[in-house]
Amino acid sequence: MEWQQGEFTITTRQDDLDIEMIHGFLSTSYWAKGIPKAIVEKAIKNSLSFGVYHNGSQIGFGRAITDRATFAYLADIFILPEFRGRGLGKWLISCFLAHPELQGLRRWLLATSDAHGLYRQNGFGPLKKPENFMEIIVPELYQRK
Repeated sequence: MEWQQGEFTITTRQDDLDIEMIHGFLSTSYWAKGIPKAIVEKAIKNSLSFGVYHNGSQIGFGRAITDRATFAYLADIFILPEFRGRGLGKWLISCFLAHPELQGLRRWLLATSDAHGLYRQNGFGPLKKPENFMEIIVPELYQRK
């Protein structure tokens, strides 16, 4: 799939992804600090990944962890700082929601510390029944290796 908006493109072609750039960003992010490149590669391989490009250079990324039937979890979504404030994050989320393989899903989830407003613009909200959800968290996993 591909979407075009002026000089910006979003595509799901995995061969176009700049793994070095994605790993570079994620390994310094608050949610995946220190993540090994091999883990990033494996995560991308096993997800429906979206790249955001400006004139052919990758400037953003996101992936859906999904069964393509009932559920999707949005992860690792980012736009490089110098391209923020142009509506690209909102557009990226709308492309996830419009993707033909992600229609009719019963549940979409994501976690964020700082972008609630962005996701709210695309229909996301707080968990209706947070007491129904459980998790295992391994803090600072990648810093231990």
